[in-house]
Amino acid sequence: MKMTLDPLLAAETKAMVALAFRNGPIEVLHAGKPCAACAGRQDISHISDEEMKAMMKAAVDTLYRLLWQRENDPAAYLKILAFGERNTIAWDDPELKMPTQSGSPTESRNS
Repeated sequence: MKMTLDPLLAAETKAMVALAFRNGPIEVLHAGKPCAACAGRQDISHISDEEMKAMMKAAVDTLYRLLWQRENDPAAYLKILAFGERNTIAWDDPELKMPTQSGSPTESRNS
């Protein structure tokens, strides 16, 4: 099946990412000063295991809350989603990549 861009789903997705990732612990890391000695070096970890765990935990907690609200408290969900959407107006729309068996995206389906 050919994947197509649904503008409402794209806006919802971007809002959820802003709420779950951008406005979470990753913002604290992003707000710090860059490391000049390790900038651009992929052989050096830029995020500790503890920081990664905190980011993923916050994202899971936020996404669970959002999905729970979507099913159980739609008014609250729409209110928080509107906040997330205000923060993502300038973001790019998703690239349409079909998942493979392993879940990793394959080639773009935008064309």
